[in-house]
Amino acid sequence: MTAGRITFPQRDPTRFIEDLRARVADYFESRRLSPKANAAMIAKTITLLGLTFGAYGLILTNRLGPWPMLGLAIVVGVGVAGLGFSVAHDALHGAYSHDARVNAALGFVFNLIGANGYIWKITHNVIHHTYTNIPGIDGDLEVSPLVRLSPHAAWKPIHRWQHLYAIPLYGLSTLFWVFIKDYKYFLKRHLGPYHHKHHSAGAVATLLGSKALYYGWSIVIPLLVLDVAWWQFVIGYVAMHLTAGLLLGIVFQLAHSVEGPAFPSPDERGAMEHAWAVHEMETTSDFGRHNRLLNWYVGGLNFQIEHHLFPKVCSIHYPALSAIVEATAREHGIVYHEHATFRAAVRSHYRMLRRLGRPPEAAPDAPAPPVPGAPAMRPA
Repeated sequence: MTAGRITFPQRDPTRFIEDLRARVADYFESRRLSPKANAAMIAKTITLLGLTFGAYGLILTNRLGPWPMLGLAIVVGVGVAGLGFSVAHDALHGAYSHDARVNAALGFVFNLIGANGYIWKITHNVIHHTYTNIPGIDGDLEVSPLVRLSPHAAWKPIHRWQHLYAIPLYGLSTLFWVFIKDYKYFLKRHLGPYHHKHHSAGAVATLLGSKALYYGWSIVIPLLVLDVAWWQFVIGYVAMHLTAGLLLGIVFQLAHSVEGPAFPSPDERGAMEHAWAVHEMETTSDFGRHNRLLNWYVGGLNFQIEHHLFPKVCSIHYPALSAIVEATAREHGIVYHEHATFRAAVRSHYRMLRRLGRPPEAAPDAPAPPVPGAPAMRPA
């Protein structure tokens, strides 16, 4: 890799992260709790696996009419999104268990539902978590050329209407993911800050093998088993993906592409203004922290502040940790972004889409563009 370097200040004068880590450690030690999965997380895992593949199995019985099968296809989509939100996400971060073999096995659920865990660890665990909301490096700001998610991104005339079409467009995200996105990332010469990224033969073999497994259970077996017309299968398959894609797309956007979080750029030397932990606080937002159903279903994705600061802690603990993080941040004069409800976060994202859809000259409140000539970057 031949690239420049993004750096964060090594010392935080506020001592925010030192105090926070001490308090979180005390929380687990004083209660004799493991920061990994507990019985509630295991029960959720079993429930989501049962929901997803139980509905899939009922479809394959061929004992139901087209409308019930369509309903079950939507249930499969809900289950697939839930497995991605909670089980696979935690496992791929090494947060589910102290045993790497357990994390690897549950992380393979990500491959089983059509994505690729290896490339996700690079684009999400490393790039997104390290360089959150930094234009030109955080790939989560570049979901589609049709959607402008950063004030630094190039504006196109079609963006005027993105507040009308972006959220429905998210429904296509998993279709794009399972058929195009992973292959595209494997073929890119430059991946975020990584220049001339090389993927091992084993990683390529796993990609092709797991994709074949996914296409087998989701497409080939149903076409061989089900007594339905091909177009009926297509409707059910697309309905499943539209459900999963819409849920995943919306939830992922509500942590960073809403009002409040910043989109900071490095200076001409590649240096960021704030220490990494403070940067995460400034670029991330929680939502719906007191909604028990939401907390259960989306895991740590509505507690993105806590997740970014403690990615190896199981998401089942984030509701409790959020109170500690909020109190510590306020004591140190650091902003704690949040939206009280899921609906409020969606509305904020909609307003953000609308504001970013205006031509830059019509949006004087937009942040200044990035410094010209900023270097290519690699992880610090």
